[in-house]
Amino acid sequence: MKIALLGAGHIGQTIARLLHTSGDYAVTVLDQNPAALPMLAAEGLATAAMDSGNPAALRAALKGHDAVVNALPYHLAITAAQCALDSGCHYFDLTEDVHATRAIQQMAKGAATAFMPQCGLAPGFIGIVAHHLALQFDKVRDVQMRVGALPAFPTNALKYNLTWSVDGLINEYCHPCEAIHGGQLISALPLEGLEHFSLDGTEYEAFNTSGGLGTLCETWAGKVRTLDYKTVRYPGHRDLMQFLLGDLGMAADQDNLKAIMRKSMPATMQDVVLVFVTVSGMKNGVLLQEVFARKIFADREVTAPLSAIQITTAAGICAAVDLFREGRLPARGFVRQEQVALPNFLANRFGKAYQQSRQVESIA
Repeated sequence: MKIALLGAGHIGQTIARLLHTSGDYAVTVLDQNPAALPMLAAEGLATAAMDSGNPAALRAALKGHDAVVNALPYHLAITAAQCALDSGCHYFDLTEDVHATRAIQQMAKGAATAFMPQCGLAPGFIGIVAHHLALQFDKVRDVQMRVGALPAFPTNALKYNLTWSVDGLINEYCHPCEAIHGGQLISALPLEGLEHFSLDGTEYEAFNTSGGLGTLCETWAGKVRTLDYKTVRYPGHRDLMQFLLGDLGMAADQDNLKAIMRKSMPATMQDVVLVFVTVSGMKNGVLLQEVFARKIFADREVTAPLSAIQITTAAGICAAVDLFREGRLPARGFVRQEQVALPNFLANRFGKAYQQSRQVESIA
């Protein structure tokens, strides 16, 4: 299967290596930064420098490929998907952006190829887990999803280090959040809904952020009382972000905020990803709750270390592509994350990254 991989950042490089070393994919990595490509080329991958925002150049580069795997910033998702459509390629991405996903969903109507956005951690794996748990009940009442990509050793006031895209981070902090409350679809404010909990001896907070639910609100509309997604951080983070974005007005000056964060907040490869899903409902006449909780840690291997967010995000999209290639997903049109069966995902050679994590609680 011939793959055009867009983006050679930390996540893109991890995706490229996973697909390439599997032996089942011929991967061409496309990036506008030529400096990002030589290392991958030295490992035997085809590479090309290309302006990712130029539709004509992108369509030309996609010619002859079977599928597009998009690891570019979220604001390029619609352009990349449209070029995939024009080129007759299947399409997979990692976007958390609700507007982009809706545009791609419309684009996929009647398409001869498959369009599967949101294939990362959240949205992505978290929705697969929640949907799987919910299907175990006769009647579902509440679905709660909590995910955090956290530094293993926080040292600053925000208790945070950059573990992934700054653009994506600020985007999810600034846009309205879909949820179901009291059986009704609502639009909640980002950074609201603050809650605290303890897991495995560590204190956390969680609050509303945009995009993590994927299409679950649409899938479960009219079938649940509550369905929501919140981002997990260490206590105190939310209040400081509210101060920056709200009180200082930097939600309206995001470019400067991103520049400050890139300049002042070190990135880290020493992180941990927390996945925590609870679903309650009726089963055989009894009100029950099922929990899925995992911690995925960074790989500290000396020669090729991987952060936990690299591992989980790359595993998500690579598993989606692999399951599609095996014929386990629809071959055309819009494909939702919840159409992936959790057992198939966890049994997949890429999805096993989540199985190899430390299991805090297991599914009954």
